[in-house]
This record gives sequence, structure tokens and C-alpha cells, in this order.
Amino acid sequence: MSKYGLCGKFSTAPENRDTLVDILSKAADLMKTAEGCQAYIVYCDVDDAGGVWVTEIWDSEEAHDQSLKIHGVADLIAKARPIITGVPVSGKLTPVHGVGL
Repeated sequence: MSKYGLCGKFSTAPENRDTLVDILSKAADLMKTAEGCQAYIVYCDVDDAGGVWVTEIWDSEEAHDQSLKIHGVADLIAKARPIITGVPVSGKLTPVHGVGL
């Protein structure tokens, strides 16, 4: 069965990056309880002082969609939106091979 992956970059003002990382880290903690979540990793962009990346691997797109209903996720999204600048860059992916997959 194919896995479902997402990769996205969020941009914020450099002074807000730690706040955004904290919000996304809390989301990652919530994903520990999400059925079908294989990975949810938050990264700071080395070359962009306001850039934050997230990669996710799920058993299915449906599992990802269900994770958005976990208590607290909507609140975290609401906290992140005002400090995100521009349109997030994202892609839906089909993970096919690698360590941990």
C-alpha cells in the first residue's frame, strides 16, 4: 500500500520563527497520537532566517485528513496563521523508499 507524504515550507519574519517552530512542534507532539502518522518533522531552514519546513509521512491521505480533527490542532493552526507570511510552499508526495519507511 502506498504511503502519503507532505512537504511544506512556511515563511515568517525572522523574529517570529521560534514562535512558529514552537507551534509546529506542538502539532508534532499531537501527531504522536494520530493513527497512521509515520513521521512529522519540523525543520529550521539554514538559508532562510524566517523559513520553517515540515515533512509528514502517513499511512494514507485519509489518515492525514483525520489528524486535522484531533483536539488542539485547529487552535494551533489559528495561532500560526497570523505570523505566516506569504503562501506556504507545499507538495503532496508518494514516499517510495528510504530508511524508516
